[in-house]
Amino acid sequence: MRTLIVGGSGFLGSELTRQCSLAGHEVAATYLTRRPGEIAGVEWSPLDVRRREDVDVLVGAFRPEVVVNAAFRQADWTTTAIGAVNVALAVSTAGGRLVHVSSDAVFSGAAIRYDETCVPDPITPYGAAKAAAETAVNAIMPAAVTARTSLIIGDGGSSHEALVHSLATGTARGVLFTDDVRCPVHVVDLAAALLELAASEYRGVHHVAGADAVSRYELGLLIARRDGLDADRLPSGRRADSRVPGPLDVRLDCAMTQRRLRTTLRGARRFLGDGRR
Repeated sequence: MRTLIVGGSGFLGSELTRQCSLAGHEVAATYLTRRPGEIAGVEWSPLDVRRREDVDVLVGAFRPEVVVNAAFRQADWTTTAIGAVNVALAVSTAGGRLVHVSSDAVFSGAAIRYDETCVPDPITPYGAAKAAAETAVNAIMPAAVTARTSLIIGDGGSSHEALVHSLATGTARGVLFTDDVRCPVHVVDLAAALLELAASEYRGVHHVAGADAVSRYELGLLIARRDGLDADRLPSGRRADSRVPGPLDVRLDCAMTQRRLRTTLRGARRFLGDGRR
């Protein structure tokens, strides 16, 4: 299968690229500024998704059967929202299947639990950009999959894990919130689920997150214990007592999506190894 990973140099994009390569796909992947190291069978191309013409040229030249758009920048509306529009328009013109990666940031947290039928109600600029991207992708390509996910964790390579290490070793200041709850997902599970959806006939919104709802502080404790760090050194606090904007408790209900998948969306307590399922 000819697969294009937009945002292939990112944390999720790198895992998508790796899994596609191992599966024997013909793979192209994009980066913005720094070309990643060589991966067997992967064709790397620079791409700024904000440039409509460049997106059209790349998609038109490679003619992918599947495009997974994992590109975003939290502080950049144009990359997150307009970039998604550019990718969807290019795929619509060239033909092929689109999987657009979205986020639980599209929700305010007022309802706490959200399934795929819930309407976005973002309260941050990033959440608004992601919600705008979802709306545009659905209008341009109704047959596309929009996959909302949550905090993405790996085996040491994610920004969340790096923060925990910095806090536990005293090289960074800050706190991990005890009232900020999400459903973390392992990057391997997420990538496998996205590629499974890409190869399916499903369309529309799917929730692809982990089975456990945990606070950022509990997540930090799990990471610290897995990595042999002193969990007692992790500072905690309440987001509600801070001036940090954003939703508090957002739990993606993935039951419908999980029924459609062979890939198991493990919870953080399981993949970070405390023995609970």
